[in-house]
Amino acid sequence: MSAEACITKKPKGLGSFERYLTVWVLLCIAAGILLGKFAPGVAKLLDGMAIYINNAPVVSIPIAVCLFFMMYPIMVKIDFGEVLKAGKNAKPVGLTLFVNWLIKPFTMFAIAYFFLGTVFQHLIGPDAVDLIKMPFGLDLPLGAVHGEGTVVDVNGVKMLQVPLWRSYLAGCILLGIAPCTAMVLVWGFLARGNDGHTLVMVAINSLAMFFLYGPLGGFLLGIGRLPVPWQALLLSIGIYVALPLVAGYLSRRGIVAAKGKAWFETRFLPFLTPITIVALLITLILLFSFKGEVILGNPLTILWIAVPLFIQTVLIFALTYILARVMRLSYRDAAPSAMIGASNHFEVAIATAVMLFGLSSGASLATVVGVLIEVPVMLMLVKICLRTQNHFAK
Repeated sequence: MSAEACITKKPKGLGSFERYLTVWVLLCIAAGILLGKFAPGVAKLLDGMAIYINNAPVVSIPIAVCLFFMMYPIMVKIDFGEVLKAGKNAKPVGLTLFVNWLIKPFTMFAIAYFFLGTVFQHLIGPDAVDLIKMPFGLDLPLGAVHGEGTVVDVNGVKMLQVPLWRSYLAGCILLGIAPCTAMVLVWGFLARGNDGHTLVMVAINSLAMFFLYGPLGGFLLGIGRLPVPWQALLLSIGIYVALPLVAGYLSRRGIVAAKGKAWFETRFLPFLTPITIVALLITLILLFSFKGEVILGNPLTILWIAVPLFIQTVLIFALTYILARVMRLSYRDAAPSAMIGASNHFEVAIATAVMLFGLSSGASLATVVGVLIEVPVMLMLVKICLRTQNHFAK
């Protein structure tokens, strides 16, 4: 495969934002909890700034703005011309797509269901409930049952009351069907992998997500007896994937044509990186401002969610890494293939959870836990790759 990048600008390692991402996330958790405890009206006011349909908030405008700036810098890096060249090295590309879309979503569902619905259910609280949005386009009477949810009235707004552990399960599902983030470029680089393969696969997964994220999400949420808000699911893909994708494609073409590729790579892209992280951190503060009471009441909640996410990450990494060796891939292709499978596109998962279930839902909290464990776990896997690179064919 050509070493040309389908996402320009090779990573040079972890910057200060990325290196301490877990620290920033922890600080945002603390800030969000404090905001929710001492100034609950602020976060609720921001969340009330939404697009309403049938008297129900469908799109939170502040969150939509933040999430656009999380997604756009990823999409603007995609060089569609290089995506078309990916077929020149079909084995690592095929392996990555196979694991990401035919294996990973279903192992995530099974692992999360087992731990949240069986092992940890009594710790979470078998009678604990969560309030989530009514599925977009659905108008049920009070007391009606939809999946495992019951329609209740909350301050004049109809919402679904579902078991809390199932809400956490929904967040895990949304993480499991969102493979590969721009951060995987850093993990592949640190593992001394094939930058060309890593970059092309980030682009291909971003495009595949547009077609597969909605159907897989609806299918697995349905199996989990959770509401399947198809209209909102498609709307979330349109707002949080298609819109940044189109904006990135058009602005990339325009900027490169006007300023040249060198200016685009050396001036424009570095400017976007901190914007992405800041937007993510602001989103996290808002998310945790609503979940502060739950976390303070049961601080081990984060742990119950983190356990299945950790096991899933390590399992998918190990499976892909072993399959790569069986397929006799070189280490430089095997390492990024395993990293891409293990990593999650948590920006899309957070956006979709907020859109489908609400800013204060357990599903949104579960996707945030995915951000919390991403950096330390992936750094651990990088070290495993570096220590085992001699096990692969030269």
